[in-house]
Amino acid sequence: MWDIVFSIGNLLALILWAALILMPRWPALLSAILYLGVGMLCLAYSVGLIGILTGALDPVGSYEGGLDFGSIEGVRAIFANDGGVTVGWIHYLAFDLFVGLWIARDADAKGFSRLLQAPILLATFMAGPLGLFVWLVVRERRARQSGRWQ
Repeated sequence: MWDIVFSIGNLLALILWAALILMPRWPALLSAILYLGVGMLCLAYSVGLIGILTGALDPVGSYEGGLDFGSIEGVRAIFANDGGVTVGWIHYLAFDLFVGLWIARDADAKGFSRLLQAPILLATFMAGPLGLFVWLVVRERRARQSGRWQ
């Protein structure tokens, strides 16, 4: 079951990332990315997490004492089975797609070219915080050059 959920989440994110980077940003497309992409990934994450925490699905980590996010051993235990890995991965997919959507909307509103946006969005897709950091540096630099910051 986790293999299927993992594959569907990956495929959904890949399709929507490709659309975000390559297609015209029609309002309907941006809404689809937000609600069908981010929303569905958040739903899958929520169902998986609640299922794991209640024991209805694969319990993970040191379940008797609760999940341990306070130590590397505790986090490693959470990701020691397919349920923990899948739910954790979907968490990344949802947040990275949300951040990518925000970057795209912000860049469009500030007049950045799609050619500049594409590598930043690709970096966000592949390594979320790296792409976000690059975007924050680029947008800050432009704002300082123009004398206004939003």
